[in-house]
Amino acid sequence: MRIDEERCVGCRSCVVYCPVDAIKSSGEEVYVDQGLCVECAVCLKSGVCPQDALYQPLLEWPRILRSQFSDPLVSHPVTGIMGRGTAEMKTNDVTGRFREGDVGFAIEMGRPGISTSFIDVERVAMALVGKVDFEHLNPVTVLLDKDTGRFKDPRVRGERALSAIIECKTTEDRGLEVLNILKEVSEEIDTVFSLCVINRCRGHRIPFKTRMEEAGYTPRINGKTNVGLGRPLA
Repeated sequence: MRIDEERCVGCRSCVVYCPVDAIKSSGEEVYVDQGLCVECAVCLKSGVCPQDALYQPLLEWPRILRSQFSDPLVSHPVTGIMGRGTAEMKTNDVTGRFREGDVGFAIEMGRPGISTSFIDVERVAMALVGKVDFEHLNPVTVLLDKDTGRFKDPRVRGERALSAIIECKTTEDRGLEVLNILKEVSEEIDTVFSLCVINRCRGHRIPFKTRMEEAGYTPRINGKTNVGLGRPLA
């Protein structure tokens, strides 16, 4: 996002609309910190600027990733859907992505007001390599070398987003190993993440939930839900 200096009157009305505090002021000047801006366009869409001084220039690669991961109205070119995840994981009742014995994870890194760097996203992906199967239609996965967890294009590491979701799955037997890895790597990253876990019911039990509790993890069934369970049609 940019501010047209000739139009801007320095009223600062736009400052409070930035979810990552990227709009700064110095004396009479109001400007956008390009390193912090995640191209979510919240400030522009708010319509708050009385001078129409806010504008979004054409975004080139890799900066366009900021918009694709931060603006909920922008469709990702690979998934064809809006948002940072994939319909595969969120509509398991249709896709059958997770079968009995599978454990799926949605690791959503960052939040409005905090955001995440792609360096941290890569760090988590690298820690998971060899332990999980990455969801192939996920917007993060398509950027990765799945053998190493590193980004195919190293320039991606310099970008930021409101949030990014790593989606993957493993077996019930390896699920605790993945949780322990995530716990360790959480100490190495400079953001927050929410962790959603999916496991098919057997009767009235959720097998992996029991394993989590026995290992000292406390799942919250009333937390944010990014994944869905149902009766697969596929």
